[in-house]
Amino acid sequence: MYLAERGPAPATPPAGTRQERADRAAQPGRALRAIPGTVLALGTVSLITDISSEMVTAVLPLYVVAGLGLSPLGFGLLDGVYNGVSGLVRLFGGHIADRGRRHKTVATIGYGLSALCKPLLLLAHTLPLIGAVLAVDRTGKGIRTAPRDALISLAAPPEIRGRAFGVHRAMDTGGALLGPLAAFLVLGAAADGYDAVFTVSFCVAVLGVLALLLFVPGGRPQVERGGSDAPLVTVRSAVALLRRPDLRRLTVCATLLGLTTVSDAFVYLLLQHRLGIAERWFPLLPLGTAAGFLLLALPLGALADRVGRRRVFLGGHVALLAAYGLLLAPFHADGLAFIVLALHGTFYAATDGVLPAAAAGAIPDDLRASGLALIGSGQALARFCCSLAVGAAWTVIGDRATLAVAAGGLVLSAGWAAYALRGQGRGREGLPDAGQEAR
Repeated sequence: MYLAERGPAPATPPAGTRQERADRAAQPGRALRAIPGTVLALGTVSLITDISSEMVTAVLPLYVVAGLGLSPLGFGLLDGVYNGVSGLVRLFGGHIADRGRRHKTVATIGYGLSALCKPLLLLAHTLPLIGAVLAVDRTGKGIRTAPRDALISLAAPPEIRGRAFGVHRAMDTGGALLGPLAAFLVLGAAADGYDAVFTVSFCVAVLGVLALLLFVPGGRPQVERGGSDAPLVTVRSAVALLRRPDLRRLTVCATLLGLTTVSDAFVYLLLQHRLGIAERWFPLLPLGTAAGFLLLALPLGALADRVGRRRVFLGGHVALLAAYGLLLAPFHADGLAFIVLALHGTFYAATDGVLPAAAAGAIPDDLRASGLALIGSGQALARFCCSLAVGAAWTVIGDRATLAVAAGGLVLSAGWAAYALRGQGRGREGLPDAGQEAR
């Protein structure tokens, strides 16, 4: 069912169809001017916060494996906690944000909780303690993600939603690009390198929380279904979203693909083992992924608005498969690390923002955070299971055999997703799109 126009009918004829307005917004010079201020403010918050988070993420694999001497299985457990806990609480964050329509308040709590965890890493030197700190940090991420994405999707018109998420993810990835670089510089300049990284990370995280409080509009968003008088959101109404075929298919596909997506940390460890990269250069590996993500997030988001979010989403997984193939290839081509990291960044640019942009069209406004949380939780919990499995398999059968199994599973999952989503929606998008909003 097509989205009804908000408010009274305009007195003058509309300035073209939705597709014509989207085409005009895609013209040079207009792309960024069409992006709402709320999206840009949230992008700034994410940029600052990601500098803090990626400083820790960049050194964490080396810190626990080389510094603390944990096995790949132990690191797999930590990495699973890092990726999976957010999935467990994402539904809670989305539900609370929808129930009180306080998306900014809930997001602020999540950002603040993650910031408070950074100095605790200075005190954690064992697997249980580090795992507990990371669990609390990811709890903050899980709480904030759905309300933040709901704010973006509610602020952006449907015809430019892919572009809006692309702009946000590009700014977010700018932080991911600067974070590892900051960690590299701090490690080289400070005597107690890891402790210094965690301290600086905390200071930057506090700035992110302040930016959210000062620059992101607050208040209760007026949703289409009933405005401020909309019925109270309940757990039952949120879970009932899975009865919607479009959303259910997309959730299942995202979950299956997550089960066979090897985490970033393992990709970087594989690159280090394959190429013999020195430990001091390890924190720079995420820069390659972040650079590809940063450069392509906005173009691929705009492309998804025009040619189809399903095509771009599945194309991102093809890029990931190509990266796996290069890591498994017997030859050592010049620039292998750069090519693999560029493909890895392309994967994120084609999926990370396109997925919520596609899903938003299948979710009513007053349940937007809950619906996005359903998909995000399924994907995060699947990646949690994948991290545990990869860590165990790496310990038993080795890194190359583990990656080969994951690549084979990804081929099967991507093939099934292409089949399941082939007729999703009635628009040319193939996924819920700009012209096919849920009511």
